[in-house]
Amino acid sequence: MSGPRVVVFPSVAELGSTLAQLVSSRAENALSTGESFSLGLSGGSLVSILSKELPAVPSLDCSRWLIGFCDERLVPFSDPESTYGLYKNQLFEKINIPEDRILAIDPSLPVQECADDYAGKLSKAFKKEQIPVFDMLLLGMGPDGHTCSLFPDHPLLQESQRTVAPISDSPKPPPQRVTMTLPTVNAARCVVFVSTGGSKAPVLKQVLEGGEGPELPAALVAPRQGELFWLVDEPAAASLTSQVERPGPGAKL
Repeated sequence: MSGPRVVVFPSVAELGSTLAQLVSSRAENALSTGESFSLGLSGGSLVSILSKELPAVPSLDCSRWLIGFCDERLVPFSDPESTYGLYKNQLFEKINIPEDRILAIDPSLPVQECADDYAGKLSKAFKKEQIPVFDMLLLGMGPDGHTCSLFPDHPLLQESQRTVAPISDSPKPPPQRVTMTLPTVNAARCVVFVSTGGSKAPVLKQVLEGGEGPELPAALVAPRQGELFWLVDEPAAASLTSQVERPGPGAKL
């Protein structure tokens, strides 16, 4: 891959609109040459952004999309911490995505079995590929630089064999989670980080421009043969000194 495209927006609203158009355009590209468009979702602010902006895309057809989750908390779907539960209530009911094309964890299983079961679901869905190759992954970043459920200095950052891994000692509650590993994230055709708010400014600068200490998890995301976008708002970008893009209103990426 070439370097990341860092795109700065005046507001979260403009960022969200552009993100929805980017997802839609990548879906059109994938469906013009293949049977489906595979999209990996993350929680946090992405839930509200996508739930507002994706249904507003004109003539959006999600019937051939395949949706997975970059990580998930091991809680019942009815729990407000469940990423699947949030998307089900806020987004999936607004778009025509068939339920059998949404790959969710089985939260009734112990964490190790849950990870193995989810890895099996991905393996079945991406049957031609040893490592699932998603068309697009949407990621967030915590103020500590974590992404998915891959946390700083955690042994899972060294995982090279598994596509999905369990974590029982997440420093951020709830402690038990299932996460894509870096080999899976870096196999994607397109990875898009969304980072907003002034609290992210110091860590965003460290991830994109470097700093002292070991690389943070978000800095280890570098798709081997794909694109990497960082969509950020002005407060998050406040400390950056490297070159960024500032598209005009209505611009498409």
